[in-house]
Amino acid sequence: MSDSIKDEIDDVVVIEKEEVENASIDSIEVEKPVEKPTEKLVEKPVEKLTDKAATNNGSSLLRLEAVVMPLLFTAMSFFVRMYKIGAANRVMWDEAHFGKFGSYYLRHEFYHDVHPPLGKMLVGLSGYIAGYNGSWDFPSGQEYPDYVDYVKMRMFNATFSALCVPVAYFTAKAIGFSLHNVWLFTIMVLFENSYATLGRFILLDSMLLFFTVASFGAFVMFYNQRNNPFGRKWWKWMLITGLNLGCVISVKMVGLFMISVVGIYTVAELWNFLADKKMSWKTYLGHWLARILCLIIVPLAVFMFCFKIHFDLLTNSGSADAMMPSLFQAGLNGSKISVGPRDVAIGSSIVTLKAQTLGGAILHSHQNLYPSGSGQQQVTGYGYGDENNDWIFQKAREEQPWLDGQDTEFVKDGQTVRLVHKLTGRNLHSHAIPAPVTNIYKEVACYGTLEQGDVFDDWIVEIVSQMGSEDKTLLHPLTSTFRLKHAQLGCYLGQTGQFLPEWGFKQIEIACMSNVKLSDKRIIWNIESHINEGLPPVSEDFKYPQDSFLRNFIYLNLAMMSTNNALVPDSEKLDRISSSWWEWPILYRGLRLGGWADDNVKYYLLATPLTTWLSTAAVLIFMALVIVLAIKWQRQLDNFQDNASVSLFTIAGIYPMLGWGLHYTPFIIMGRVTYLHHYLPALYFALIVLTYFVETITSKCKNSLLRYSISYGLSIATIACFAYFSPVSFGMEGPSTDYQYLNQLPTWNIHEDF
Repeated sequence: MSDSIKDEIDDVVVIEKEEVENASIDSIEVEKPVEKPTEKLVEKPVEKLTDKAATNNGSSLLRLEAVVMPLLFTAMSFFVRMYKIGAANRVMWDEAHFGKFGSYYLRHEFYHDVHPPLGKMLVGLSGYIAGYNGSWDFPSGQEYPDYVDYVKMRMFNATFSALCVPVAYFTAKAIGFSLHNVWLFTIMVLFENSYATLGRFILLDSMLLFFTVASFGAFVMFYNQRNNPFGRKWWKWMLITGLNLGCVISVKMVGLFMISVVGIYTVAELWNFLADKKMSWKTYLGHWLARILCLIIVPLAVFMFCFKIHFDLLTNSGSADAMMPSLFQAGLNGSKISVGPRDVAIGSSIVTLKAQTLGGAILHSHQNLYPSGSGQQQVTGYGYGDENNDWIFQKAREEQPWLDGQDTEFVKDGQTVRLVHKLTGRNLHSHAIPAPVTNIYKEVACYGTLEQGDVFDDWIVEIVSQMGSEDKTLLHPLTSTFRLKHAQLGCYLGQTGQFLPEWGFKQIEIACMSNVKLSDKRIIWNIESHINEGLPPVSEDFKYPQDSFLRNFIYLNLAMMSTNNALVPDSEKLDRISSSWWEWPILYRGLRLGGWADDNVKYYLLATPLTTWLSTAAVLIFMALVIVLAIKWQRQLDNFQDNASVSLFTIAGIYPMLGWGLHYTPFIIMGRVTYLHHYLPALYFALIVLTYFVETITSKCKNSLLRYSISYGLSIATIACFAYFSPVSFGMEGPSTDYQYLNQLPTWNIHEDF
């Protein structure tokens, strides 16, 4: 019993005792009924004690729940993600890509891909933990050899998917959902078929989803500290948000969408602070600096650090070196372009020419002819090593370069030369015929022979820059950049960036380009490889200048974006597993992840129908709700009763809705090929919006039985729906016709043949 309650009782007793001593017997008899208030005063503390005990019991249960339920959900998540994880002993779907990239890290071979390196480095780490040496390239559909412990590698990947569940639990609590709806949201993430399916393979999607979920969870924690700026927790959660943002963008560039969510909140918050007259300019500047540090510098540092590790690990020459600048390639172990004489001789040096532009290709020609235009031999840009990339510098046509007995002459700045294709013996040539794709430029072809041709074979060497201390007037492999100006037309040999049709093998168009800036990288070239046995080899003491990390970092990121933009659907090929953006929220169809033969374990990527359809409806309703609330606000009508409702609407509705839109709508306008798995991060935010509506509905239910029935009923239905469709996640063994009962929509092709 508290001291205040004891004092209150003592005062009452003293008062009553004094009244009894000072009153007459008659008065005492009359005043006897007044004893009832005294009884009430005595009973009141007893009622408070009972309430306090109940509160303590409730607090104990909540503390117990906060420990037990996250552990239970996490354990269930690991089971769902890892159950029968090794059933398919073949390379499934994109395991062929990302398993191979992991092998490159273990072999330290340089490669090129459209995604940043963090996820693939983690795949390599999983192989290292599993005792794999990186000697296999994960051929699509083939059985795993005995020396590749693919089960451990898959378990490593599944861990990221499993950890999304406890993060979702704590995020829902931080948002402010009721406990029964916290469980509901956690269960919807836990028993999501698509997450359980992709989570069991060696892919990047689980890593991307985990860092997306973790970023939003940390952002919610930071949002909850908005009234305690510059406090310890405020700094902690803003820093953790920045670290997770750096990780999510380091797995895939779609992490920019999550950065945009936090960025929009930050801009809105700083804009509102500007209107706060009570805030000093010093404090306002502090808010700017804190966000610049934690939400810009920290993510960028994480992103760049991942590339630093990427460059440090991949020290050997690989199959995709050609995507990087020549000097970078020269620094790789085993590179074939870092040898050869330092000066290029007329008539005897065999060279390859690489364009300086982003994703620059190597000048290439082959026997095939243009189907229109001049009908002469094609000249293209090619990204890989090939004998058709070899050229020989010769003197201009009028100088009779085929005569023998001349002294060795080196190519120098301002010299007029010809380039002769080594294998076919034809001259690099241009004329007043439009290029096949970019017809504002002139066609470049191969024409004539060493002895026969015309003045349209002549090109002028214009040296642009020289690295190192060598003779600035001579052309040097790797360290010299130069232009080739057509002697008659005045245009420049360049890579247009367009791709030729099938008749040109989808290689890059090369043209003679006019009306371009002299600094345009498309018309600037360097000599990548040089062979001349008649000249002394490069000195052992010679060291190639090395590009800085920052230059290589920028170049590789631009090359990644360029390659990603090139992943456009091919109208001439039928892609049976790709899908359009409008199909994903309605589950128009799923995606087969491997072979569909009877002896294969088959997986079908399909989101849990119940929660996906409900979340799509929730998103559409929320859009309508925002419009209604905007109209009411314009008419100066109150939308919310209290600040708590506003806060819940903002963090459980507005920002998840923004996350859904930013992760979904870009694929509507994106030209690249798209698949169902691109919707999975957006689905997470849609589930939060759905939970917000359930929270809103249940909070208005005065009947507690009805309130719990809605949340728990939906939770049970989610589990049942997952269990019904679980074969698509755990693997379908035997004939696909055994699972035709799962085809709930006619567009699903779980059991039909393609």
